[in-house]
Amino acid sequence: MRIWAVANQKGGVGKTTTSVNLAGLLASQENSVLLVDFDPQGSLTSYFGYNPDVIDHSAYHLFQRHSVRVENLILNTGISGLDLLPASSALATLDRQLGAQAGKGLVLANALKEVEARYTHVLIDCPPVLGVLMVNALAACQQLLVPVQTDFLALRGLERMTQTLTMMKRSLNKKLPYTIIPTMFDRRTRASAESLKELQQSYPKELWPSVIPVDTQFRESSRMGVPLTALNPRSRGALAYQELLWTLEDERSEDEAELEEKLA
Repeated sequence: MRIWAVANQKGGVGKTTTSVNLAGLLASQENSVLLVDFDPQGSLTSYFGYNPDVIDHSAYHLFQRHSVRVENLILNTGISGLDLLPASSALATLDRQLGAQAGKGLVLANALKEVEARYTHVLIDCPPVLGVLMVNALAACQQLLVPVQTDFLALRGLERMTQTLTMMKRSLNKKLPYTIIPTMFDRRTRASAESLKELQQSYPKELWPSVIPVDTQFRESSRMGVPLTALNPRSRGALAYQELLWTLEDERSEDEAELEEKLA
């Protein structure tokens, strides 16, 4: 089971869009995919028609003293091969509730072990703040995807994210590979071009070499509750996410080949 976390310590950079469209592509290729909404705002949950303010069972219940099995929290998205572990607004209270409770950073990792045989891929949509939810996501995942809107304010959020990764490496003794994904790129604007150039100069090894363009069809697919990659697979945005998935799968193949070589 491959586990990817989608995170950035700035909101509005395309985390949910990235999660939905990569998951939709994977599901369309006969993979079994679980989307985990770990953002108290519940954008991913709302995307598929559920209300995070009134939902009865959600990821929040994984953290309760008498926690339920994760398989009993999972909902159907209406898309074949694609399931959802929804968020509720109660997730926002976890940092205060859990305090210094032992093991609170490994709750999600342990829960996902219960469904390891059921899914080929898990994508975790993270909140834009460092707290117990993001720590859980980073501890559970094998790779981090960092969408970055191509403007200068979003670049500052990326700096905070890389600082968090340095902290996580020290505390968990875990080096987490990450891929930076330029999003909402508008080739007509100087701001997008200059922001992309700064990303290329500052993060040459981690930066995905292509971009996710501005595409108004993302809004239409969100309104309909389906990934754009399913609604219009030939659109600019959908084709960009297909290219991103190819890159991520190629990196996976290279990692697996390197591991096999070491074990030989």
